[in-house]
Amino acid sequence: MVWIVMQGRPGHAPGMSQGSAGNVISAICSLVIPGLGQLVQGRVLKAVLHLVIWVALWVIGFFGTIPIFIIMHIWSCVEAARWSR
Repeated sequence: MVWIVMQGRPGHAPGMSQGSAGNVISAICSLVIPGLGQLVQGRVLKAVLHLVIWVALWVIGFFGTIPIFIIMHIWSCVEAARWSR
């Protein structure tokens, strides 16, 4: 998030194009916590959306038999990696 403040333009992260090192870091962050990679990229609304969906799927999966929240981890990771401005 430091680069966003330094650039003075909200949501602009230099070097964040598809396949860049920044997107790889974002994908890894999203693999740990869905939405974290989007937050690192400066996309707050998308990050909150991913996190809320992940929590909902976790609750449903926890009380069900299939851990469907894992799907959200994968989707968030891929979405963060493929993002380009």
